[in-house]
Amino acid sequence: MTEKKTWSDRFEGTLHPSIVLFNASIGFDIALIEYDLTGSVAHAQMLAHTGIISPEEGQQIVAGLEQIRAEYRDGKFNPGIDQEDVHFAVERRLTELIGDVGKKLHTARSRNDQVGTDIRLYLRDQIDQIRSLLREFQKVLLSLADEHLETLIPGYTHLQRAQPISLAHHLMAYFQMAQRDWERLGEIRKRTNISPLGSGALAGTTFPIDRHYSATLLHFDKPYDNSLDGVSDRDFAIEFLGAASLIMVHLSRLSEEVILWASQEFSFISLTDRCATGSSIMPQKKNPDVPELIRGKTGRVFGHLQGLLTLMKGLPLAYNKDLQEDKEAIFDSVQTVKICLEAATILLSEGLVFRTERLAQAVAEDFSNATDVADYLAAKGVPFREAYNLVGKVVKTSLASGKLLKDLTLDEWQELHPGFEADIYDAIAPKQVVSARNSYGGTGFDQIKQAITKAKTLLNSEATI
Repeated sequence: MTEKKTWSDRFEGTLHPSIVLFNASIGFDIALIEYDLTGSVAHAQMLAHTGIISPEEGQQIVAGLEQIRAEYRDGKFNPGIDQEDVHFAVERRLTELIGDVGKKLHTARSRNDQVGTDIRLYLRDQIDQIRSLLREFQKVLLSLADEHLETLIPGYTHLQRAQPISLAHHLMAYFQMAQRDWERLGEIRKRTNISPLGSGALAGTTFPIDRHYSATLLHFDKPYDNSLDGVSDRDFAIEFLGAASLIMVHLSRLSEEVILWASQEFSFISLTDRCATGSSIMPQKKNPDVPELIRGKTGRVFGHLQGLLTLMKGLPLAYNKDLQEDKEAIFDSVQTVKICLEAATILLSEGLVFRTERLAQAVAEDFSNATDVADYLAAKGVPFREAYNLVGKVVKTSLASGKLLKDLTLDEWQELHPGFEADIYDAIAPKQVVSARNSYGGTGFDQIKQAITKAKTLLNSEATI
């Protein structure tokens, strides 16, 4: 670990062993090896295309890089800490394989634009994978919504019973959150898919390179217009961590509800053995570990976002070694989001069962139909605020007498207001309460059917690919 590094002949001594360890990133940036090899292949092809190296040299380099790829996949290439980073490890192995021709690969390229290229190739690929996982999550939500269109569940505001809603409507709210996540990642992908390759260390290069050619080979939309910006920009990474944080917000909100629903106080769902664990001393318990872990892992993604924002806020142009710290934040956030999306999808599809009888009981044992009484009177010409105040008094007296609104006799209703007729009981029945809310985007069954149909069309559309 103390051998002389081949920076240049400006250096005579060796690094202190502890500084070697402190400086090295091979322990985590080995995750970029496939992307580093892909970027290097394109760079070599561009060098040959522009005549900077011969076609034969280009072919030798590409063949050597592909051999390294095969060795890595077979577990035969495992660079250690003495290699410092994945970029040096690949270059050194290439030179061992093809000799001095391998040393020409780094012509017209700096590690600064090289690592920038690698991280963009990596993140572009991971964004595509996360978007696919979001689609699977949405499919499960949609399937559950289809199954529970006419299942009712209490709707809450301030965690207080508000109005009964369709369970499908509740689930489709999370479908819409996931759709925004999917779209947001698509927008970020566009700003990730820009090539810094050829920016050099910061100022470009004197060699007659073709940055558009290498960008095309790597399926980037275009190269960066400014070389300083190309090597120092991490906006795309911050945007990704922001989007990842929002995905985790949505998963955590759903997890919190699952945890509440599984409690004895709610009893809206039963946890299956597929996604629950037991207590070490309390044999009666089933613990909602999956949603609790998702809720807990949300904080680490938030932390990575804050960390990268803090990292970037004081960096002068152009590249600084501080940027080595972006990778672990990105890698861990990618992994966390992926495993949480997969776990949430399994949880919804295999880990819980809605207790429909308990849900039906829940929506029939409260005053969440009070607004519908006010709406009933307003439809008969009573000013809504007057009707609102009247129903408030009804709820107060009903609570005092231990009655629900459905328990009041028609005489009691008509004593309150002559506008009440026998159809008041139909108007405040839970299914009618839900069905009547048929405004666009509402919980009415007709609206939910349309929302589900629209969502199915969305998922089947070629535009979603």
